[in-house]
Amino acid sequence: MRVDLGYALPESLEGSGAAHRSRFRVGGVSVHLGGDQEADVALVPSLEPFRIETGIPDINIRVERVAWLSPASGRQLFDSGTTWALHEGEAGFQFDFNAATFGDRSFKRLLIDARFCQATLQMNEECLGGYPRTVEPLGYPLDELLIMHRLTQEKAIELHSCGIVRPDGTGNLFVGHSGAGKSTTTRLWTARENVEVLSDDRIIVRRDTESSEGTTVETSFGAAGGADGQQVLRLRDCSASRSNHSAQDDKAEKQIPRFARNDKGKMRMYGTPWHGEAAYASPGSAPLARIFILEHGHGNVLTRLSASQAVAELFARSFVPFHRHEYVDSALAFLQELVGAVPCYHYAFEPNAAAVERILEFRD
Repeated sequence: MRVDLGYALPESLEGSGAAHRSRFRVGGVSVHLGGDQEADVALVPSLEPFRIETGIPDINIRVERVAWLSPASGRQLFDSGTTWALHEGEAGFQFDFNAATFGDRSFKRLLIDARFCQATLQMNEECLGGYPRTVEPLGYPLDELLIMHRLTQEKAIELHSCGIVRPDGTGNLFVGHSGAGKSTTTRLWTARENVEVLSDDRIIVRRDTESSEGTTVETSFGAAGGADGQQVLRLRDCSASRSNHSAQDDKAEKQIPRFARNDKGKMRMYGTPWHGEAAYASPGSAPLARIFILEHGHGNVLTRLSASQAVAELFARSFVPFHRHEYVDSALAFLQELVGAVPCYHYAFEPNAAAVERILEFRD
C-alpha cells in the first residue's frame, strides 16, 4: 500500500512569491525553478547553455530550505546504493540524495507529482548549514533523473548515443554502450567535416515539431586544451539544422500554416548536458535521418535491422525508469514508432577515417 509522503506540492510557481527564478530546457522539456535565495535557483555549469528566459514550463520546482529531513517514507522503488533512492507515496514520488560527505543523511529531497509536473526540492540545512561550499540544487544526477522521468509522460526517449549533424543538415545518430565508440566516432567526424555535435554520450529523441518552424541557432560545448594543459569549454554558434535551405525555401515554407504541414512520422534529436569523453553538450537539435548501432569490427559493415531487431537494440541502450511497467511499455511503443520512421543499421566499424567515408558514400 502506498502512503502519503506528507507534503503538499505547489500547483504553480506563478504567484508563489519566489524572489528568484530561473529556467532551462533539455530535449524539449522546460523546467522552471523558484526560490527565496539566488543560490536556490543557480544552474550548474553544464546546464547554463540550456538556460532560457521565457516559455511555459513543463516542470515547476519550488526550492525550499528546511531545518532537517525526516527518514524516507513510502514504498521504496529503487536504491542506487550510493547517491540516490526513490520512494513512492500517495502524493507522487520522493527522490532522496546522499553523499559520503554528509554521512547517511539525505542532503536534499525532491517531492514530485506522478505526472512529473509540480515539485518541491528541499535542501537540508542540517547537512548544508556548516558546509563551506555551495551545493547547486539541480546537481547531477538530479537533473538527468528529472528529465528522464518527465519523458515517460511524453513520446520521447533518452538514448546512450552521439548525435552528428552534417553541414547540409543531415542528422545521424550513433547509438552504443560505453566503450562502443561514440567518442571515437565524434572525433572522426569533427576531423573530417565541420559538423555540429549535439552530444557525444546522451541524446533525446522525440517527434519532430520544430522542422517546420524558423531557423534555429544552435550552440555547443567543445573540449579544447587550455594553455595550462587543463580542459576548457569553448562555445561556438551554428545553424546546421537548416543550413541547406535557401531564403526562398524559408519564405515559401512559412506561408504554409503549421497545421497543414505534414510532419507525421518525422523524428528529431536533441543534445543534452550529460556529455561523454569528448565533452560535447549542445542545446541544439536537428531532424533525424538515420540511426546506427555502433560496434567495433572490421570492414565498416552496415546491416539494415528489422523493426523488431532495431527496437531491441535501442531499448538495450536507452535510459528508461524500470520501476513502473507503464514507463517501459510507453518506451517500447515509442521505439516502434521511431524505427518505423527512421532507418536503423548495425554498424561494425573500424576507428579510422574510412568509417566516416563509408557513411558519406552510403545510400539507403
